[in-house]
Amino acid sequence: MIVSVLLFPGSNCDRDTARAFERAGAKSVIVRCEESELPPKTDLVVIPGGFSYGDYLRCGAIAKFAPVMSAVAAFVKRGGKALGICNGFQILLEARLLPGAMLRNENQRFISRNVFLKVASANNPFLSNFKRSQIVSMPIAHAEGAYYIDPNGLKELYDNDQIALTYCAADGSKANVNGAIDSIAGVLNKEKNVFALMPHPERAIGAFNAENDGLALIKNALEF
Repeated sequence: MIVSVLLFPGSNCDRDTARAFERAGAKSVIVRCEESELPPKTDLVVIPGGFSYGDYLRCGAIAKFAPVMSAVAAFVKRGGKALGICNGFQILLEARLLPGAMLRNENQRFISRNVFLKVASANNPFLSNFKRSQIVSMPIAHAEGAYYIDPNGLKELYDNDQIALTYCAADGSKANVNGAIDSIAGVLNKEKNVFALMPHPERAIGAFNAENDGLALIKNALEF
């Protein structure tokens, strides 16, 4: 399994993400943003966290114009899988490979802490080994992570089972850490081959702490 991890100026989670996928058994390749093609035989594209291009204009607004993103769009159109993490989520939204937009956190502050998440849908290649309503834990680290979509778009997400993860409390009850609409933490495209989430699975792989829900998600993403 070959995983292409994109690198933009300002990315800071590329190496951690690459190592996490290698820990799960994949071969990771760092792909710079100026590349116009993905490595041959790429099975999964991962857009990691960080501050691409310094988060100027809007998070991900400049990164979407990088040459590599045209290759990603073509890869996805052919049915290839793509995963966006934090800034990667923002980039996929700006590139219109996922619906919706990101707003600043409701409290207008950077939030960095572990959160609980509920699996809203396991009917996709990224969470198929999880159970619906299963509670998992991963860290978040963002200032512009409040997912938003208009009412018609939100209805479409529900109708197409595109909401993958929501923020919750430890017991599964409702919680919203950043003001995201309907506490949404992760979404899919209609075809279910593009998935993005604001939490960082690469920071919950059991390497430095007891949390390993991120590793389970990463391993799931490597399955077909």
